[in-house]
Amino acid sequence: MSQRQGEERPFISDKQPVTLNPQYESQLKSDANGKGSSMMSKIVAALPPPPDKYKLVFLIFIIHGLGTLMPWNMFITAKSYFEEFKLGENNTVKTETNYRGNFMQNMGFASQIPNVLFNWINIFMNFGGDLTTRIVYSIIFEIVILIVTVVLAMMDSYEWPGIFFWTTMGCIVLINMCNGVYQSTIYGLVASLPPKYTGAVVLGSNISGCFATSMSMLCASFFSSMRTSAIYYFVTAILVLLFCFDTYFALPLNKFFRHYEQLSQQNEKKSESKTQLNVPYWQIFKKASPQLFNIFLTFFVTLSVFPAIHSDIKRSEDFFISEKYFTCMTCFMTFNFFAMLGSLTTSWIQWPKPRFLWLPVVLRLVFIPLFLFCNYLPKDVVRTLPVYISNEWVYWAIAIVMSYTSGYLSSLGMMYAPQTVSAKYQITAGMFAAAMLVTGIFSGVLFSYLGPHLIQI
Repeated sequence: MSQRQGEERPFISDKQPVTLNPQYESQLKSDANGKGSSMMSKIVAALPPPPDKYKLVFLIFIIHGLGTLMPWNMFITAKSYFEEFKLGENNTVKTETNYRGNFMQNMGFASQIPNVLFNWINIFMNFGGDLTTRIVYSIIFEIVILIVTVVLAMMDSYEWPGIFFWTTMGCIVLINMCNGVYQSTIYGLVASLPPKYTGAVVLGSNISGCFATSMSMLCASFFSSMRTSAIYYFVTAILVLLFCFDTYFALPLNKFFRHYEQLSQQNEKKSESKTQLNVPYWQIFKKASPQLFNIFLTFFVTLSVFPAIHSDIKRSEDFFISEKYFTCMTCFMTFNFFAMLGSLTTSWIQWPKPRFLWLPVVLRLVFIPLFLFCNYLPKDVVRTLPVYISNEWVYWAIAIVMSYTSGYLSSLGMMYAPQTVSAKYQITAGMFAAAMLVTGIFSGVLFSYLGPHLIQI
């Protein structure tokens, strides 16, 4: 107002330098020194995320979900290859040890111990380096072990069934050590994205089983030799893991993924700036515990009956599916297809909400006795418990409901778990969820050993 009316006022004075608000200027200096990440974090958080064009990130995480369970599904779906061909009575010399008996339970035990251990270890320590290093080297080692499995399929193991059995078990242990790190890291990585992307990984996991079963049936149809069929079957798993390897390096090129990755990094820096250098693991576990319980119990019930009990339920004489394809269709294909549909449903429907998810999860315990009441006839076991469910259609309906609820409820639990904690701890919560997933699987596999004994009561 001190200037005369009509007098032009220069936008920048020649005599006085431009100055900024002192608080803003100090903030910029702090940013320049690498210490002021809070403003940048607010700016990034305020920006709307770019669109996931063509749903590429969603598809990539489906592919990695496929890869995380590909080795496990490939081994369990190749039941006839191991039990009837490689370790069958007519394909091996007579030995005192019955390597064929309880092969599925032994394989489940050998696979899940390292998977559980390395999932939990991966939470508390940077096992193998940063996220990229852990994922890349895990995939590479899995490919190498699958190559060994292909070589074993090419060789005639008639005179050394024991060596084949223990070498196979060793491969299963090693591949699941790598898979434990890979699976935990993927769930941690995706936890910083919107919840449906965690659902994409679960969906991919269930597609993995459906894919493995389809490949098993196709290979068996195209090749008369079970050896040739197994070779192409395991080579397919190698190709899938190579695809996972390639697509992982496409993630940093995507603007949508970079947005959430930058948010996650800013949250971590903000946490460090407040001297919270130690991650409060116990507090994270406690906050996420309701959903961790749901994840654990869902997989415990599922693995208590699938595949050990489920795959030993026999057909009657007059059912329309032949004996050759009965187990493959009503067990493996049914479970994997409907679990995939259950996971896919969570993309549109997310009910019940986190508070009440435990209700349907606990109700699923009824599937354990229901499957035992079916025509469950494990090898070398005389059943004394009456068969209460002898109709194959009723058994198949039970299998469908069990499979669908497994995919649906597990996907919901995995989506809800990271949302129970603040953004900066979502990666850790996602890793806890993955660890509880494999712990539930392992506990269910252990419980499945009781199946033959429960029908002799």
